[in-house]
Amino acid sequence: MSNEFLDRHIGPSAEDITSMLNSINCKTVDEVVVKTVPESILFGNRMDVDEGLTERDSLELATKLAGENILATNFIGQGYYGTLMPSVIQRNILENPGWYTAYTPYQAEISQGRLEMLLNFQQMIIDLTGMDISNASLLDEPTACAEAMMMAKRANRKNKSNRFLIDSNTNAQTITILQTRAKPLGIELVIEEIQNNDFSDCFAALMQSPGTNGEVRDLSSDIAKAKDNGVLTIVACDVLALTLIKTPAEMGADIAVGNSQRFGVPMGFGGPHAAYLATRDEFKRMVPGRLIGVSQDVLGNPAMRMSLQTREQHIRRDKATSNICTAQVLLAVLAAAYGIYHGAAGLKKIASKVHTKAASLAASLKAAGFELATEQFFDTITINTDTASALFAQAQQAGINLRLLNDTQLSIAIDETTTKAELLNLLSVFSVSELIDSEGILSENMMRQTEYLTHSVFSDYHSETEMMRYLKRLENKDIALNHSMIALGSCTMKLNAATQMYPISLPGFSKLHPYAPTEQTKGYQQLFKDLEHSLCEVTGYDAVSLQPNAGSQGEFAGLLAIHAYHDSRGDAHRNICLIPSSAHGTNPASAIMAGMKVVIVKCDEAGNIDINDLKAKVEKHADNLSAIMVTYPSTHGVFEVEIKQICDIIHTNGGQVYLDGANLNAMVGVTRMGEFGADVSHINLHKTFAIPHGGGGPGMGPIGVKAHLAEFLPGDPLEKDSNAVSAAMYGSASILPISWSYIKLLGKYGMQRSTEVAIVSANYIADALAQSFPILYRGDQGMVAHECIIDIRPLKEQSGISEEDIAKRLMDYGFHSPTMSFPVAGTLMIEPTESESKREMDRFITAMTSIHDEIQKVIDGRWDKDNNPLKNAPHTAYEMSGEWTYPYTRQEALYPVESLVANKYFPPVKRIDNVYGDRNLFCSCITTEDFA
Repeated sequence: MSNEFLDRHIGPSAEDITSMLNSINCKTVDEVVVKTVPESILFGNRMDVDEGLTERDSLELATKLAGENILATNFIGQGYYGTLMPSVIQRNILENPGWYTAYTPYQAEISQGRLEMLLNFQQMIIDLTGMDISNASLLDEPTACAEAMMMAKRANRKNKSNRFLIDSNTNAQTITILQTRAKPLGIELVIEEIQNNDFSDCFAALMQSPGTNGEVRDLSSDIAKAKDNGVLTIVACDVLALTLIKTPAEMGADIAVGNSQRFGVPMGFGGPHAAYLATRDEFKRMVPGRLIGVSQDVLGNPAMRMSLQTREQHIRRDKATSNICTAQVLLAVLAAAYGIYHGAAGLKKIASKVHTKAASLAASLKAAGFELATEQFFDTITINTDTASALFAQAQQAGINLRLLNDTQLSIAIDETTTKAELLNLLSVFSVSELIDSEGILSENMMRQTEYLTHSVFSDYHSETEMMRYLKRLENKDIALNHSMIALGSCTMKLNAATQMYPISLPGFSKLHPYAPTEQTKGYQQLFKDLEHSLCEVTGYDAVSLQPNAGSQGEFAGLLAIHAYHDSRGDAHRNICLIPSSAHGTNPASAIMAGMKVVIVKCDEAGNIDINDLKAKVEKHADNLSAIMVTYPSTHGVFEVEIKQICDIIHTNGGQVYLDGANLNAMVGVTRMGEFGADVSHINLHKTFAIPHGGGGPGMGPIGVKAHLAEFLPGDPLEKDSNAVSAAMYGSASILPISWSYIKLLGKYGMQRSTEVAIVSANYIADALAQSFPILYRGDQGMVAHECIIDIRPLKEQSGISEEDIAKRLMDYGFHSPTMSFPVAGTLMIEPTESESKREMDRFITAMTSIHDEIQKVIDGRWDKDNNPLKNAPHTAYEMSGEWTYPYTRQEALYPVESLVANKYFPPVKRIDNVYGDRNLFCSCITTEDFA
């Protein structure tokens, strides 16, 4: 085995590990694992996975696989288009760890850079759609349509219909995902032509503009008729087309959804991409997903934060507006940067070129005698011809991908990358030799009348120098892994190695259309086969689906598989899902989405599932028991000894065990959930398998299942009623090479070693902090798993200093806070991962110990209980330069430990007023003067 990459990935050296073992009174790493993991499930390393490769060999293999994918000339369209990512954006965002290693901006004071860019994204979507408010991204366009459907159902309570109308001119993948989401909720889908529809019995209607066949038409009369019948309207729209054609708002729609992919984000064989949902002001508190708003800090300066978080799944749980836990932040940032760099004029120029090329192609085909399905289009034309299948096949032989709608219709989509030479090659398939130049053909009544992107941010950064500096200014406002460790419990903020990231930029992976013929995707197919095999070996499951493009989607897909299994056995009535009180809020939210009823199971004082309460709940609901959702190791940071008994109780009573894979980083190479009783799990590739968090996405949540559930895994999104959960068969396929590379580089024993060191590091931190902060939960032998929870409540009672005060004070020390008040209020959950060096962990321990000493000063009366560095944290550089009015020194506030002298981070704003932000909801760009 090569130790080259393992030695780069593991933070502590061999000497450091020995020192850490001495600190926790253990002689060997094996002793730590034996004391931590219950003997009944300590299986050892049973993975049939190759030994680790060198970085050079891994890159060569990834490049070889990318080269085995055939990049044909693409005219498929259907929601995915070729696009050109400006190099200044690729180098300074996509390939920059300052952007891709950041976490979701819950700690807003140290996230102002990406929050500003997300606000730019929202402003861009608001302007392009004409709506009043937009969220900060969703997972893909079909998911956005599904979220819009559910939102419309909630918003239109006066309408008692249970039917949702979909225009037949809608993309096939959107219809499939809507079927998957509607069925568990009892919503009836009706697929009909919207034009001239009477809207007599539905609560909402979805229309697509342009339609799936490329047709552009004014939807205003249809929308007005729907409104007259008390029906809410949703328009799925194309962001580039919106620079030219009438907006959803101009046509009177209630909700606009779509995908920002063609704003500089490669197709990536399906993703990741940032979808969006925009709506009218009256529905702003029902918007699913993240919503960035402008608030103010305690000095009254403008500051951004995530607004209305109380509606999210981690707080409202089974009553949440959605189960979405993450979004597509990095992709929204890329799309916003594309909009900023090009500006309104640049985007309109791109759109006009695309439209003109499509019009020229249409004119050439019409002159040759071909009939168009519609005369009004933006970038996609559809041809009516009895020879559609033959022409489709002939194009494929020429290395050209078209879209076959049916036996008599062929569609052709033009994009930003389409060249004149490609159009001439395409025309030769139709035996046409000349490309006739044509102007745009859009009718006047379909042209956009309103201005867009008028905010100064969309006009100030069109030179590369200015754009580069703007992106650097934003990056410098935030704390990411390139600055310091991010010890977020349950989030596994480990190294995202550059060698693992490199393959995502390879054209063979990044430029492939998700609906390209299978024979053109052999490299990807081999990568998927490798990854599925490895994940089965890691988990002990028999089959894996790579489709779910987030952990929340994995949960949903897993629960659907369980329900389908029960249904196949005549047990469709089984709908009770047991969930421990300590579970992440996504669990109950997903169960509700899957049509289940949630029953909460208590936890005991040690943080374990209360077996007696579990037995009582199982007995009460035995006839209708569907599943239990359990996280392992538990969200309390311990391996529960009774996990096998828990699984046996559920199985004996006809249920299935859903094991949340959030904490898989503590099990790889040590135990396997598929062997100790679990039936299905989602696997957070953005945690255990090193896909970066991207500031709040992308993520991937593949699911592994035992053999009896394999037939119920998500199917092809282009096939109706296939239980697909994502727009593409392999979800966000272009980031799967990251996890594939992680496994190839570490191999069988490297992954095991990562688990072992993660456990050792967590115990090292727990023991080092135990004298200052009580460790809330430990296992039977006094150990924690890969994370630990410190209890702030006793100190808070004595001093008035809260866990939030500590979180904000850590910013002055240059650290992102650990997970705050989850799963227990008044606590901090710490997870160091295997990638952090002992030196960095010691820096964190020193910071926490220093903060404890500061709290002691408050308790002793040496510092005022309301006017002290913790209550006033964080402190900004601007404060340092001005008049100092605090009763403590500048050094105590800003340089409390010596290490900060050499590397000091200054938060750009002081503590943000969350209540003000929610009461005065403002979710679009503010003027530059407001930042002054």
